[in-house]
Amino acid sequence: MPNLLVKPNGGNGRVTHITPENAGWTYVGFDLHRLAPGEAASAETSGREACLVFISGKGRVTADGKDMDEIGERTSPFEGKPWSVYVPAGSRWSVIATTDMQLAVCTAPGKPHSHPARVIAPDTLGQEVRGKGTNTRYVTNILPETDQGADSLLVVEVVTPGGHTSSYPPHKHDQDNLPAESLLEETYYHRINPPQGFAFQRVYTDDRSLDETMAVDDGDVVVVPRGYHPCAACHGYDLYYLNVMAGPVRTWKFHNAAEHEWLLKA
Repeated sequence: MPNLLVKPNGGNGRVTHITPENAGWTYVGFDLHRLAPGEAASAETSGREACLVFISGKGRVTADGKDMDEIGERTSPFEGKPWSVYVPAGSRWSVIATTDMQLAVCTAPGKPHSHPARVIAPDTLGQEVRGKGTNTRYVTNILPETDQGADSLLVVEVVTPGGHTSSYPPHKHDQDNLPAESLLEETYYHRINPPQGFAFQRVYTDDRSLDETMAVDDGDVVVVPRGYHPCAACHGYDLYYLNVMAGPVRTWKFHNAAEHEWLLKA
């Protein structure tokens, strides 16, 4: 099995490149570009749709032949909601940075031109608080399943305060067993504030045939092919992550670890 912990490669340009081929799975792709002003990133989407998430910074966007103008606002993923762009399969996108910027490119299978290219503005995004006590975290839905403008992609941001847990109690979504559970591959792109900190993530199955616990640094990605995948943010360091999910059906139905489900009633 490929390494579940993917560290950035270099300090500029495309520093993270996860594909179905190098991840050993079927659906999810994830790239992270770090760009200086005037630098560009672009791609043909072919048979895959894309969601461009402005982690930080500003840039001029063209998608499927449409000039989306300059978008972006926040200087850190810990500062408010993101700007994003949906790009359909069978098209092309490009972004030219107008400030220092970090751009996440989330991809999954799509039907050519089944949905229009569009800007997803911060003021259109729903937010929610999940959990309670030291399991409280703050969620921003970028491409939730209630948004019908995508074929496969589910995209969400989560901020977990220092000292809190997240994706917890442990849950999984690795069985194509609807309506009880959906099969979804998932990536976690992690950021830490302040950036010298670290967090933890465990990925494990009931039979422990997969059981890995990773120390996560700022900019790391954790690949979740199956199993439970809880996170823990250390005291003094807030944890941000961008989740990308996709599978054969675009719905998020998860199964809680039975031995920990009592926490939901505590």
